This record gives sequence, C-alpha cells and structure tokens, in this order.
Amino acid sequence: MTQERVRVVIVGGGTAGWMAGAALARLLSGQCTVRLIESEAIGVVGVGEATLPHIRAFNERLGIPEAEFMARTRATFKLGIEFRDWGRIGDSYIHPFGTFGRGGGAIDFHHYWTRLAREGHELPPLDALSYACTLAREARFDHPVRDAGTLPSTFGYAYQFDALLFAPYLRGLAEEAGAMRTEGMVIDVERDGETGLVRAVVLADGERVEGDLFIDCSGFRSLLLGQTLEEPFEDWSKWLPTDRAVAMPCRTETAVTPYTSAIAMPAGWRWRIPLQHRTGNGYVYASDFIADADAARALEAAVEGEKLAEPRLLRFKAGRRRRSWVGNCVAIGLASGFLEPLESTSIYLVQQAITALIELFPDKRAGASDRDEFNRIIDLEYDRIRDFLILHYHATTRDDSPFWNYVRTMEIPDSLGEKLDLWRRRARVVKYREGVFLDASWIAVYLGQGIVPEGWDPRADVAGTPELLRAVGDLRSEIASEVATRPDHRGFLERYCPMVDAA
Repeated sequence: MTQERVRVVIVGGGTAGWMAGAALARLLSGQCTVRLIESEAIGVVGVGEATLPHIRAFNERLGIPEAEFMARTRATFKLGIEFRDWGRIGDSYIHPFGTFGRGGGAIDFHHYWTRLAREGHELPPLDALSYACTLAREARFDHPVRDAGTLPSTFGYAYQFDALLFAPYLRGLAEEAGAMRTEGMVIDVERDGETGLVRAVVLADGERVEGDLFIDCSGFRSLLLGQTLEEPFEDWSKWLPTDRAVAMPCRTETAVTPYTSAIAMPAGWRWRIPLQHRTGNGYVYASDFIADADAARALEAAVEGEKLAEPRLLRFKAGRRRRSWVGNCVAIGLASGFLEPLESTSIYLVQQAITALIELFPDKRAGASDRDEFNRIIDLEYDRIRDFLILHYHATTRDDSPFWNYVRTMEIPDSLGEKLDLWRRRARVVKYREGVFLDASWIAVYLGQGIVPEGWDPRADVAGTPELLRAVGDLRSEIASEVATRPDHRGFLERYCPMVDAA
C-alpha cells in the first residue's frame, strides 16, 4: 500500500527556504510534496556568505557539481578565518579548517608546543605550524589529497559566495525536482481549534494553502513559530551584545584571499569576505556602544576599495527559540534563532536543521519523540556555538574601549567557564561526539588570543627538548616548502570555476 505523501509548505525563500526546498524535493520526493511561498516584496538578508566545510557534504548529497556551483555563485575557496586585534591590538591568527602539526598522533601537537612555550623557548606562532593556515597566508589553494599522513591531507575547506545568487541557484534545483513556488504574502495563519496545529496559511490574494508540515523560513519575523505559535525566545545578548551590522560591498583591490577576515573594532568587529567579483564588508557592533551613523562611517573608512553600494543597516538579537519544532511547524534559519556571523555558522545551522528533519521526517502525524530529538540536536548546536563565540570576546586583554571592557569582564556561562578551566590547567579540549567545532578550532582561539595553559599532557615530556625544537623547525620548513608548490588562489579559480552570469 502506497503511503500518502506529506504536504510540506515552506513559508519564506532566501537561503534557508531554498536549501530546505531543494533538499526535501531531491531527497524525499517519494515521501512529500514541496510548496514554497515567498514574496518578492520582502527582502532577504543576503550580504555575502562565508561558510564552514560541512556545506560540501550538503552539496554533494544533493548532487551539486562543485565547479558549477562556484561559478554560478561567484565563489572563492575558504581555508579558515583570520582574526586580527582580538586578544590584543596587533595580534593576528587564523582559525583553520585543518589540524596543527601533522595530525594523527597519539598526543595532540599543541601539547608539545605548550611545553616548549612554558619552558621559555622562542617558537613560531602556532598557525605557522599548520598547513591550512600557511596555505591561507600565502593566498594559495589546491584540493586536499586523500593520502593520510601527508601534509596536504591535513585540511578541509569551505566557500565564500554571493548569497543573492545562491538562493536562485537552489531554486532551480528544487523546481527541477518537483518543488512548486508560489509568489505571495502570507497575511493569516489558520490553526486547528482542538490540536493547535497549523492547518493553512492565507495569502494576500485570498488563496488558502493547506499543508501537513509547515517549515518557517520567514527570517527574523518568525511568522509561524514566533508570532503564531508564540514560542518564547531565549535572549543571549548579555553574552553576545552585538545587535546590529552595517554591510557594504566594494571592489577588490588586494589579494583574493582564501579565507574570511574578522577584524576587531572599538565596538565589535568587521568582516571581509572576498568573492570573485567583489569583496563583502560589514561592521558588526553593539548599539549600546556606538551610533549607527558612526559605525557606517567607520566601515567606509576601513574598506579597501571603491564602494559599490551605500552601507545597509541590519538589526538582530542573539539567541534562539526555546524549541525549533512545535506541533507541525519546524523553524529553520533566522526564524529559529540567530548567532552573529563571527564564525560563519548561519548556513551550517540551516544545514543541520534540514539534515535532522530529513532523518526524523514524520508521516502526517508527527510523534513527540521525533520533535524532542530534533529540538535536542538543534539546541545542542546553538548552545555550543554560543560558548565558542563568547570565548572570542571574553578571551582578551583589550581595555581600550567600553565595549571591550564589558566583554572582557562579563560573567560567562558555566559551560564555558568549565571549558576554560580545563584548558588552563592541562591544555585539554572538551571532546564531543556532536557539535560543529572540534579540537583544532578551540585550540586556535585559546592560543591565538593568548591563553597558554599552565600544564600539558605528561606524555609530551618523553621527548627531549632539542629533539622537539628540531622537529618544530623541520615541520615549519616542510610546510613552507610544500605550500610553495601550490597554485595561486586567484589563478586556481580562473582555471577551475571562472564566474558566470546567473541565468
């Protein structure tokens, strides 16, 4: 007996809506129908997207050819994120999508580095001992190799692309797979009087769209989950006080770097995202510490080339809904929550929600256990990313502005305090089976912002000091030599995925 397909209604387009639409239409075509409702009158938050390596698995699962995707979205490669002036003014480090050292050893490389640093030896910065970081600093790129144990196998990569081109590209894939798009503005939501489930949405032209499962991709409005179902919002602004951004693209006049930059500013930080055709810039700031007009002027003064548009103001608040799946409504993307773009997690959170939904996809009567597991997964992702972002602000010695004084001295969540204590005592990183940021990510920020542990794994004491120092020097030389043979990033892009006009 053939099971009747679940009618999925997605409210809202943009990146989240069309990622969900494409994934469901291509991967669950036999189990559901997909109808997406969006209005051209409602703008999208598309200022340029930097991503995490997980997006490659999403694209591969949907059968998206990498070179085609990059050409259509005018993308560049991303090997990590550069942080400037965070621990103190003048500092610079890269959070790489890869390991430090050679990887794969019984003892993580940073324990040896910490031992030598505590012994007082003059050492190269940690990111000079990472293949991914060195490749990024030299503005070179090549795909990683599969030969485990070699330096070119010790890294991953993500993309930097034009968000305004990504959603239309995904729309084409979704519609090819059978998804239907409806142009319209949702003006009302009908709920069942007994169960409280959403029955239909009503459009401005009077059309009534029924569904079994509703996906809220309406952005910050959170039309279904927040406004209609009144799911409470957990406000995290006491830990993540930045609540606004001004964004502005400019012509690229310097290197097209294979990394995103996050440059600390007096009231927040500034992003730089190099694409093939332009560079995205933005100043993420706390409005309690700087006026909007002053933030816009600071951004215009800092960008590297001729501006291509006037600064655009965005408002937001850090936090998440208490639950992201309530009844027959699942919120994905900004409708579920928001964590500022410091570590490029927005698309990752969309992807994780879609992945969890596909794995727990309900029939027409969703079970409570499915909803509970989905909410557990999403809550865990938000909570762990929250702690990682707070670490960047709190781990600083900066006292040059009221903003940095606030974040340096603020009370932090107990969960982050426990992680910091474990690191300071023994150079230990809390390990999880779930969650996005693994050991190398935390190590990069801890050491990059000056938190050198007091102790280390005692097994790192077995080797003699002269032997370790020689090994560090040899490793740095080998990395530099290997990277020097790799292609220039810009040249690689021009051969592999030269940008094309969106069709």
